[in-house]
Amino acid sequence: MRAKDPGRVLVFDTTLRDGEQSPGASLNLEEKLVIAQQLARLNVDIIEAGFPFASEGDFAAVQRIAQVVGTDNGPVICGLSRAAKGDIEACAQAIAPAARKRIHTFIATSDIHLKHKLRKTRREVLEIVPEMVAIAASFCDDVEFSCEDAARSDPEFLYEVIEAAISAGATTINIPDTVGYTTPEEFFQLIAGIDAHVPNIDQAVISVHGHNDLGLVVANFLAAVRAGARQLECTINGIGERAGNAALEELVMAMHVRRQFFNPLLGRPADSEESLTAINTEEIYRTSRLVSNLTGILVQPNKAVVGANAFAHESGIHQDGVLKNRITYEIMDARTIGLKQNRISLGKLSGRNAFRSRLEELGYTLSREDLDQAFRRFKELADRKRDITDLDLQTIVSDQAQQVDATYTLKLVQVSCGTNLRPTATVALEDSQGGQATTAAIGTGPVDAVCRAIDELVKVPNEMLEFSIQAVTEGIDALGVVTIRLRQGDLICSGYSADTDVVVASAQAFVAAINRLLVLSQHPSAHPQHTEVSESQPDAAMAASS
Repeated sequence: MRAKDPGRVLVFDTTLRDGEQSPGASLNLEEKLVIAQQLARLNVDIIEAGFPFASEGDFAAVQRIAQVVGTDNGPVICGLSRAAKGDIEACAQAIAPAARKRIHTFIATSDIHLKHKLRKTRREVLEIVPEMVAIAASFCDDVEFSCEDAARSDPEFLYEVIEAAISAGATTINIPDTVGYTTPEEFFQLIAGIDAHVPNIDQAVISVHGHNDLGLVVANFLAAVRAGARQLECTINGIGERAGNAALEELVMAMHVRRQFFNPLLGRPADSEESLTAINTEEIYRTSRLVSNLTGILVQPNKAVVGANAFAHESGIHQDGVLKNRITYEIMDARTIGLKQNRISLGKLSGRNAFRSRLEELGYTLSREDLDQAFRRFKELADRKRDITDLDLQTIVSDQAQQVDATYTLKLVQVSCGTNLRPTATVALEDSQGGQATTAAIGTGPVDAVCRAIDELVKVPNEMLEFSIQAVTEGIDALGVVTIRLRQGDLICSGYSADTDVVVASAQAFVAAINRLLVLSQHPSAHPQHTEVSESQPDAAMAASS
């Protein structure tokens, strides 16, 4: 597919690269692999698995994803690299196991970045681009080149850079709105100008990348599609640096719901029912939940498409209309994104095989050890909760996947509180050597008392940045999902847990965050987030490339 072909729109998912750069969105290798496998089920075209040169941990994660997910029928596995030889070589090595692979290299093109960050002239950049793209093309037939901060670049200079990149072997040209500055009309004109003024643009796909600093990124991308862009770089739930990236679910569903509008733009009959993307929309909600649970970043209730309120109706007028016919106030069928409220017959008498079979129907394949632990959690929940839903099961599995090697394990938590009592918590922890310790603490509330007691036992310096509780399902016996974010110096880590008792869930989440802090402080390469270089970070290695 080329820039001017009608075709379909490619979905380039960068959840594991730009999305993981969200503060607190710490993912270990196994969690990244779980997300990558789900992205393959979602049927994204390209997975940007990470930035291999940034750290040993990121290199290992990209390589592992390339090995496991990058099959003949799987998505293209992409790695990011700056326009520097060392970056490109590391990227090529990491993605090598994939059947279909891509090197994505970038350099800034705006005068702001040239002057204040790169300290290079336009001529120097024009010399670097074809040299580095050619090196990338020597390793891989599929090369993407990005003009960082393209939205604030001089269009005439952009045309020169893009033409040079394509001549050197770039097959995809990415136009990033790196700081979320542009507007839909401006972005339309920029993409249309590139399509009209770059002589060899018919040899490449035009892609767009952007951030949501002004809340316009999805609108900007849809304008870019109208202008000829045929690849959209996005993340699940729109996570990413600062205000985040373009949300995959919003882009895909906008083009799905409004396909009669977009069809003619892609050379299709207006009434065509064929999807504009290859995305399996019924996997959208499950993917959103998985990413939210593993990153510890909750989805806001009023979030488009996947928010808790996206298909909820409070107004009596709306409720009346929906009861008569859903199309009165719903433009999407919840089932289209895989949101099913069906209840299942699993309960405290259900066996392991029935439990495993239901998980497989939901798309989860667990190792024997993980299945055993998840089954124990299920049995514990079934003793306390009468009706167990698919969302409960998904929460159990996600909670299990979130765990790291435990330095500390919660053995007991007990609280006393009330209108005339000072909230007091007794907590017992077991360390990895089998030693146990117990203490009690007083706090402003039961959760505060629990956290103070845990702090006293572990003596790990930390600052709590976020504490949030969200119910998985309706009812007084619903699972409460607790997410806690802690900071220790430059490290920000999330802890996540679910339980029908929110105090217990809070204690488990706090201990999980402490364990993660300890792991990452001892093995910083296991967490590439804080060393990763993005389109908006300094390009310190660029001097070596010249």
